[in-house]
Amino acid sequence: MHTVVVGTSGTTADDVVAVARRDARVEIAAEAVAALAAARAVVDALAAKPEPVYGVSTGFGALATRHISPELRAQLQRNIVRSHAAGMGPRVEREVVRALMFLRLKTVCSGRTGVRPEVAQTMADLLNAGITPVVHEYGSLGCSGDLAPLSHCALALMGEGDAEGPDGTVRPAGELLAAHGIQPVELREKEGLALLNGTDGMLGMLIMALADLDRLYKSADVTAALSLEALLGTARVLAPELHAIRPHPGQGASAANMLAVLEGSGLTGHFQEEEAPRVQDAYSVRCAPQVAGAGRDTMAHARLVADRELASAVDNPVILPDGRVESNGNFHGAPVAYVLDFLAIAAADLGSIAERRTDRLLDKNRSHGLPPFLADDAGVDSGLMIAQYTQAALVSEMKRLAVPASADSIPSSAMQEDHVSMGWSAARKLRTAIGNLNRIVAVELYAATRAIELRRHLTPAPASRAAIAALRAAGVEGPGPDRFLAPDLEAADAFVRDGKLLAAVEPVTGPLA
Repeated sequence: MHTVVVGTSGTTADDVVAVARRDARVEIAAEAVAALAAARAVVDALAAKPEPVYGVSTGFGALATRHISPELRAQLQRNIVRSHAAGMGPRVEREVVRALMFLRLKTVCSGRTGVRPEVAQTMADLLNAGITPVVHEYGSLGCSGDLAPLSHCALALMGEGDAEGPDGTVRPAGELLAAHGIQPVELREKEGLALLNGTDGMLGMLIMALADLDRLYKSADVTAALSLEALLGTARVLAPELHAIRPHPGQGASAANMLAVLEGSGLTGHFQEEEAPRVQDAYSVRCAPQVAGAGRDTMAHARLVADRELASAVDNPVILPDGRVESNGNFHGAPVAYVLDFLAIAAADLGSIAERRTDRLLDKNRSHGLPPFLADDAGVDSGLMIAQYTQAALVSEMKRLAVPASADSIPSSAMQEDHVSMGWSAARKLRTAIGNLNRIVAVELYAATRAIELRRHLTPAPASRAAIAALRAAGVEGPGPDRFLAPDLEAADAFVRDGKLLAAVEPVTGPLA
């Protein structure tokens, strides 16, 4: 099994995905153990002094003015976890919780939080045992960290609350820890606060969203190329010299991908040979690289933000290299929240243009010789009419999901936390949007492959033939009389989501950018 070693200098997006989705084993580097011990010594020294220090010997948030006596400090740390574990709503997905836990461990191992080495090791032990705390949908405002989600995770470290075991069964966390030989932690000064104060949930969802969108943008380039081919469009608009004079990197990469898919096609270039010749293709076909490319460049910016956040130690207060303990506002989720919202906007536009191409394939007045709705016997058969309705409904929801969460702020903690990021909400809606986008791309794939097969007198590109063959082998049927369509669409959705479309095409085209 792949092992991820956590040091003091952050982690990588690939490591986050490996732990969250592939259950990679986690180990703590010796340098991190040393840094944890050194930072803990600073906290212990401060705890022994009579002067109050925020997070060590005071209350929290609006209650930070109270000095807490030594005999109450362990109770204080337990209480902040218990009281902050106040989430409600449906359970958050296992991969999100694992990403959140791993990223909190990453910050703890930076040596900037004052958490003891044994607490960090227990965090790693839970991940390695496949124990996943039950975290709920609602409870984070994306400021002072993803407080409620992280609190539910910290609660499990204490042996309290509920968690899911490696067999998928939800049980009391204490029972699961005991079954795996893990001793619950007894939190000491600052540790409860340090386990809650981070952007880990929204960052984990951003990293997984980028992984999903990387696959989806490549897949959308493939389906756009298939639609262009099915509509007998021209590939001349994809020429590198055209994109070189507007040198947005994403645009050039998208055009190159489409051109690679269309290499050797016998369907392209017929747009001037019809009874009503076209001078140029519709925007949804001709401008596909410009729209998908802008989304790719948005992803590049989001990756930059994610990489910076992965290298960060987000906590309050933090222990600086010179031993000072300072309060700060680095837990504010604005940098992550903005790009989460930006990605939702780009994803909605990509879904919108894909739906427009699908509608064009189904309209006999704009499809250049294809049967109405790609039906076998139009009138008796409805073909893909309602598949496009479903796609349109998904696009409409994506437009609603593109409304930014980060433009909102609701003050909390008696106006101490009077401006918040709503980054967790931005991440949650982006996950929904990505699921919708996958379905939209799948519907375009389903329609475009059927349309290409209906052009029986023309030979599609080798890459197109490979995509069609793989889709049919996956159990998604081609042209024919009406049938129960939902299973076909579900199978096409899985075909895109599992990377099988790219796996079919790339042996022909080479790796897509």
